[in-house]
Amino acid sequence: MRKMKLWVLATTITVICGTMTIMMACNDANAQNENPATSVQSTELIRTSQSWDGVELPNYLQGRPELVAVKYVFPAGQKLGWHHHPVMNYGILVQGELTIIGQDGKEKVVHEGEVVVEMVNTIHHGENRGTKPVILYMFYLSQKDLPLAVQHPEIPLE
Repeated sequence: MRKMKLWVLATTITVICGTMTIMMACNDANAQNENPATSVQSTELIRTSQSWDGVELPNYLQGRPELVAVKYVFPAGQKLGWHHHPVMNYGILVQGELTIIGQDGKEKVVHEGEVVVEMVNTIHHGENRGTKPVILYMFYLSQKDLPLAVQHPEIPLE
């Protein structure tokens, strides 16, 4: 009889401990679902077929694509020379503020956390008018041996 009481007691303790373990695991799982820092999140930053100036992007190049990612760091006060991109590209500015100026005088100010779709085959330049370096990640949809940008040193910067 005593063995049976011990067996019932041991079984009861095992069931209680197992139930508590499951409850704690469920609470942990619920806490992770409630805490977005511990779960994967997805936020679409942009979906467009136009560059920042509202011009439709060209048809994609024929042939094998070459995808290029570049990190740019522009010191405060830096002006980039006039240039154009023969390929589509877009990026996200992670620090600072970048002003892009088209040859027609149209401007776009890109702020931290914003995405920009660059002009294609349109001459423009950029300026860091801020007080801290600009950090910009750009992604190019190119092909082998195509330049990412073509410089126009014949056009003076003001």
